[in-house]
Amino acid sequence: MAVNGYRDYFQVLGVERGADADTIKRAFRKLARQYHPDVNPNDQNAEAKFKDISEAYEVLSDPQKRQRYEQFGQYWNQSGGAGPAGFDVDFGRYGNFDDFINDLLGRFGGPGGPAGSGFGAAPGGFGFASGFPGGFGGGFPGAAAQGGRTAAINLDAEATITLTFAEAFHGCERTLAVNDERVQVRIPPGVKSGSRLRLKDKGNLQPGTGRRGDLYLNLQLQDHAVWKLDGEQLRADLPLSLDELALGGEVQVATPDGVASVQVPPGMTPGRSLRLKGKGWPLKGGRGDLLLTPVLKLPERFSDQERDLLEQLRVSRSHDPRVDWLSAARL
Repeated sequence: MAVNGYRDYFQVLGVERGADADTIKRAFRKLARQYHPDVNPNDQNAEAKFKDISEAYEVLSDPQKRQRYEQFGQYWNQSGGAGPAGFDVDFGRYGNFDDFINDLLGRFGGPGGPAGSGFGAAPGGFGFASGFPGGFGGGFPGAAAQGGRTAAINLDAEATITLTFAEAFHGCERTLAVNDERVQVRIPPGVKSGSRLRLKDKGNLQPGTGRRGDLYLNLQLQDHAVWKLDGEQLRADLPLSLDELALGGEVQVATPDGVASVQVPPGMTPGRSLRLKGKGWPLKGGRGDLLLTPVLKLPERFSDQERDLLEQLRVSRSHDPRVDWLSAARL
């Protein structure tokens, strides 16, 4: 289990690496009852196991120690914090097992204990903004010894911002709470899902040095009921009636700039698109194109006159739309 003094504390407690505080606490309680010396008198292996799980809980229940442990691995105890080396327990102090467990949970950072602070409580940690979507990630303020050298600590942080289609199209401003600072961010028009903005010197702060990383904002766009962004082209379906598809004519269509008139050619078949140049997504060199794909939109109910006309069309229709299809389908 231990290599050069390193123990996998998650494995000791039998939990996943992403386990939350409650899961870790439940696992410790279960194992502590199983291996407590009162339950296993004169069993040195059980006592050693009990000390291992207690040591693991001391580290993983303390947000700052856990952060160092997860970041620096086997070197975590060299990163500036005192770990549980030499951990020992005086079992004679406690009248019963529950007294011992409750005291241990308090000492090691259980609810209400001295170490019960959340993520970001360490000085220079990156804090969440109230109501701000996304997660922040950054380096622990310090340095780790790796392969006999000191590795630089990454103080950069990341967050994800979700924008409406309108905000991404027109651009917008957002106010973010970064640690104790309010940061105004200008998001330019035409950003897309996956776009990344860099805010220089707005990341994690390294105490004692004044060094600060950058904050990277990953942008995501919400889906829109009409518009879809395909690469640099803006697309939308264009609902047309049966006669408009067959006969063509001038129709009113929606664009991001408002309503416009376009000429639909006769015999407009589904799958083809009408291209409106310069009416699409904002690009560095101007505006992209807007592609409108015709789709047949039938009414929920035809009027009596419409039904009569459709019956006349059925009687007088000269073309069978399935002739070529039936011929090609033969095996």
